[in-house]
Amino acid sequence: MSRAYKIALLPGDGTGPEVIREGVKVLGAAANKNNFKLEFVNYDLGGARYLKTGEVLPESMIEEFKKFDAMYLGAIGHPDVKPGILEKGILLKLRFELDQYINLRPVKLYPNVETPLKNKKSSDIDMVIVRENTEGLYAGAGGFLRKNTPYEVATQESINTRFGVERCIRYAFEFAKKRAKNNKLTLCGKTNVLTYASDLWQRTFNDIAKEYSQIKGDYANVDAICMWFIKNPEWFDVVVTDNLFGDIITDLAAMIQGGIGVAAGGNINPEGVSMFEPMGGSAPKYTGQNVINPIAAINAGTMMLDTLGEIEAAKDIDNAVIKALESGKIKSMSAGKMGLSTTEVGDLIASYI
Repeated sequence: MSRAYKIALLPGDGTGPEVIREGVKVLGAAANKNNFKLEFVNYDLGGARYLKTGEVLPESMIEEFKKFDAMYLGAIGHPDVKPGILEKGILLKLRFELDQYINLRPVKLYPNVETPLKNKKSSDIDMVIVRENTEGLYAGAGGFLRKNTPYEVATQESINTRFGVERCIRYAFEFAKKRAKNNKLTLCGKTNVLTYASDLWQRTFNDIAKEYSQIKGDYANVDAICMWFIKNPEWFDVVVTDNLFGDIITDLAAMIQGGIGVAAGGNINPEGVSMFEPMGGSAPKYTGQNVINPIAAINAGTMMLDTLGEIEAAKDIDNAVIKALESGKIKSMSAGKMGLSTTEVGDLIASYI
């Protein structure tokens, strides 16, 4: 095998290790078929480590991650750890420290997956959302004045730089060009109210659009996007937006594609190391029961291979997921209702590669 990739494996909390196990299984089948090697190195980041040692994310680990070809994450979140400690200390810190400035979210309705949208079929729901991942309201700017008094003031500032906005929008134009589906890119913002940040996004979008005459530029307010994703999802090809709006509309998009059981995402640094994950949480109540849906984690593996340049292997996994769903053996996307165990779903998909 002439090609080899070193992957940092972060199984995480709850059912994370269970879905990552199946993802690794399917990735291994695709690697064997396409004659390349995947070397996985396990890291025990998450709630159990924090509760045992008090460590969230050692600085030395960040430097180690920079030496990998990619990162593969299961889930972060522990019921015995206060919300925010792990999310900010691991997930957000990794995005910022590794400059994973793009959050990439394919939104695809697979066959035999139920969508809550009446009369919509697979061809109607096939878009990609490009979300800026390291600025905006999540940059952490702000603070308290007179905290815990009747006169308390809390501020949270949205930080948007021309540099950060431009590289996100440029990535989105390039992605729309490469995707070559409808050659359409929609900017999602709120120019009628957020007259500073959204104005910067709109002007930057307009400037870059001049370089991509083959891509049709479009604009929609975020509230309108929330309506049109439901009413006319077929209108959308690639959508680009800021950190907060992206966080919201990607959850809405997950529902119209059949739920978080199939939704996967990537935190992308096009010039560095990227991290791929299922969009669902750690689902601690299902831990160890072997009933959680691993398809989202498997789809995250597909994204990872595609980003690494193993296009055929990525297509093999995507086609295998489609065949597994078309077989009718997987009855539902919900945990405990699939008709197969977590392990059996992984085995089924691997068998089609």
